[in-house]
Amino acid sequence: MTSPPSVPEDPAPLSLAGASRAELSGALASLGAPERELKMRVSQLWHWIYHRGARDFASMRNIARPLLAALAEGHDLARPEVVAEQVSSDGTRKWLLRMRPAHAHDKGAEIECVYIPESDRGTLCVSSQVGCTLNCTFCHTGTMPLVRNLTAAEIVGQVLAARDRLGDFPGGTPPDDGGLVPSGEGVRAVSNIVFMGMGEPLYNYEAVRDAIAILTDGDGLSLSRRRITVSTSGVVPEMERLGAECGTMLAVSLHATNNALRDRLVPLNRKYPIERLLEACRTYPGASNARRITFEYVMLKGVNDTPAEARALVRLLKGIPAKINLIPFNPWPGSPYECSDWETIERFSEIVFNAGYASPVRTPRGRDILAACGQLKSDSEKLRARARLMLEESLVVGQE
Repeated sequence: MTSPPSVPEDPAPLSLAGASRAELSGALASLGAPERELKMRVSQLWHWIYHRGARDFASMRNIARPLLAALAEGHDLARPEVVAEQVSSDGTRKWLLRMRPAHAHDKGAEIECVYIPESDRGTLCVSSQVGCTLNCTFCHTGTMPLVRNLTAAEIVGQVLAARDRLGDFPGGTPPDDGGLVPSGEGVRAVSNIVFMGMGEPLYNYEAVRDAIAILTDGDGLSLSRRRITVSTSGVVPEMERLGAECGTMLAVSLHATNNALRDRLVPLNRKYPIERLLEACRTYPGASNARRITFEYVMLKGVNDTPAEARALVRLLKGIPAKINLIPFNPWPGSPYECSDWETIERFSEIVFNAGYASPVRTPRGRDILAACGQLKSDSEKLRARARLMLEESLVVGQE
């Protein structure tokens, strides 16, 4: 059980970790930095914050001491606080992160962030909201009410906190707790970002867009746009903007082949039905065979997993450059669904594959620490002991 955070009486310094170039320029200008120097000074700060991973101003060796001292009076480089860390038996890590309190009566919002390591890459699953409004019936996060949107700086802060913990900045030291962290020449611990954590990214579009701009800036964190995937449950009006302004990969949480079922699984479908969603996919800027849209399809026993539904899915996606990501349902306490058995999933996958679509089955990662797809929920809502016991028993049964 985590202890409640102390709430400072005085306003906390404003962190510049996660700030945009315009925000850095504004901070410098407020301190009286000459206008002719602003571009140079911003570039210097950007390099230290996002390329070197500086945790304090004192380490910035090529910037004048008086300017750094002035910055330190009202600013710092604090990241979200790592309140708790869990490491799965498969190497997946889940962090409970607490955002800095915005005012004296704010306890600091908590979100979860998940790191999934493989031998040649590391994928960080970030959150865009505290809680969620969508109420998808198979998703644990959907049972948590929306508290607020995250800012662009708080989204970027998740990446900074993860890279700190993983030793992913120059001179950093990877953790020695036995968890897998990719290594080798040219291999970064955090190489891919997926907006698949808590919240619906396109209901916080401006912050997500601004965060992506910081993450992909070539002079800092320098992540490729093609290594960033934004997942949506189908917020149709924002999809074209995402493609045109961000140029990232797109994932769509589909999960059903007809409106009647999708209305039940993904209530947002009542506002933006399948026909509108797929039309937005067909016209998504940049979609091609080289940049296929990923359709996520959670496998729910006896609900959406028949051969007939596999064939309906193939017909539905005709003409869209797509791949179908089949997701074995990840159980959570009180969930009304079960995962399809493996034979059913394989049969479904084979039908889709034979129709010409890639249909990988996502390997469940981090189930034992509630870090798998659809299981994220902030520690501010604790699991009762009985519910956790039920979950553990279901996991054991599922592995037999």
